[in-house]
This record gives sequence, C-alpha cells and structure tokens, in this order.
Amino acid sequence: MSGETNLNKLLASMSPSCDNQMYGFATMDKASFNALSVVPKCLFVEDEGFTVIATIDELVDNNIECMGPFACITLTVHSSLEAVGLTAAFATALGDADISANVVAAYYHDHIFVDWSDKQAAMSVLERLALTHQ
Repeated sequence: MSGETNLNKLLASMSPSCDNQMYGFATMDKASFNALSVVPKCLFVEDEGFTVIATIDELVDNNIECMGPFACITLTVHSSLEAVGLTAAFATALGDADISANVVAAYYHDHIFVDWSDKQAAMSVLERLALTHQ
C-alpha cells in the first residue's frame, strides 16, 4: 500500500481530523524513556536525546516536563512517502495564517501538531485548502 502521490488529489481529499487530545513534547535520555509508563503518539531518537510526543496527562502523571499543549490534526488521506508538495502546501497555508505547525509524516498519514489555542483556526485553514482543490 504505497499511498497517493498526486498533489491535487491529496489536497482535495486530505480530510483533516482532530482527536481533541492535548499533547506535549518532551525530551529525555534512553534510561528515562525506558522507565516511562507512557505509550507515545510519536518517538524520535535524536543525537541529543529521545523526543517523546504523548498526551499531556501521561507526561504529567510521569512527572515529565513538556512543552504544550498541542492539538494533533491528522490528514486522513493515505499519502505516499514519495508524494511531493503536500507538506509544503499545508505548511504554507498554516504559515500564512500565522499558525505554527510541527509535522510528523508517518507511514499512512501526516500528523500536524499545532498550539492548542490554534486548533480550530488550523482546521478551518486546512478545510479551505482542501475545498480549493476539489
């Protein structure tokens, strides 16, 4: 299952969805991560440490300092990892609306973390972008 590569089709059918969970970004070393009782939304191993994206509640319950809260908006279209231009298109639209976007491209979908206070505005921007390509 390789996903869609046509940019116009991707934009027209991106169908953004927000799960209404509050997420936080945290960083820690491997030993600290191994001691957690958290199932992260995302884990990325960087030279400086592990970046963990998890619900604020899980991080707070584990006494982990984090940045947030962020909302996670998922583009439910199955985009190919080889697709060109999707991230640039939605990042530009969000940037034009002065909304910061932290993007994770996973195997099936793109996930956009935006400041919790910007979630409705971000959803509106993404829905308008999709409509302009239908």
